[in-house]
Amino acid sequence: MDDTRTLTREVEATLIPQGTPMSLPEGETVTITHRLGGNFTVMTHNGMFRIKGSDADSLGEEVTETTPEKHSHEGPPEQDALWEALRKVFDPEIPVNIVDLGLVYSLESSKSGDEGYKINMDMTLTAPGCGMGPAIAEDAQGQLERVPGVNEAEVNIVWDPPWNQDMITEEGKMVLGLI
Repeated sequence: MDDTRTLTREVEATLIPQGTPMSLPEGETVTITHRLGGNFTVMTHNGMFRIKGSDADSLGEEVTETTPEKHSHEGPPEQDALWEALRKVFDPEIPVNIVDLGLVYSLESSKSGDEGYKINMDMTLTAPGCGMGPAIAEDAQGQLERVPGVNEAEVNIVWDPPWNQDMITEEGKMVLGLI
C-alpha cells in the first residue's frame, strides 16, 4: 500500500542510519514505510528519515502523547510494565521492538528521592556504527518514564557483550523471517 503524503509544515527529522538531525521542508513528498512505536519512518527523494510521533501532524496524522503522565503509585514499578513499555521502542529500520531484538541487557530500579524510582537500563545496538542509537535510547527513556512509579530513567548504550542474531527472540525471528 502506497502511503504517500505531503508535509503540511517544516519538520525536524533524523536521517537514517546516520542519525543526523535535519529539517524536511513544508511541501516535501514523503512515503511512510513504518509506523513503529508511535514514530514514523519515511522515504523521500533524499533518503530515509525518522519523524517523531510528536510531529505526526506534519504528516496529517494524529499526534501521539509526548509527555509522561504522572501516576500515583506505591512501591517499585512493575517489571512487566517496564518490559511492555520497551516493546513500544523500535529501531526505525527494523520492524521488531528492542526487547525482541535482544538489545536490552539490563533493567534495574532504585529508589529515587522520597517518591518514585529511577530506572537504569543498559542496551546495545545491532551495529556499533548505528547513528540511530541516541534516538532509540531517547525513545526507551521516554517509554520507561511513562510507567507508573518511575520518576526518571537513564539509558546507557553498551557494547559488551556484542549483539548477535542469536539474541533475537523466537517472536522477533518470526517477524524477520529468520525461522
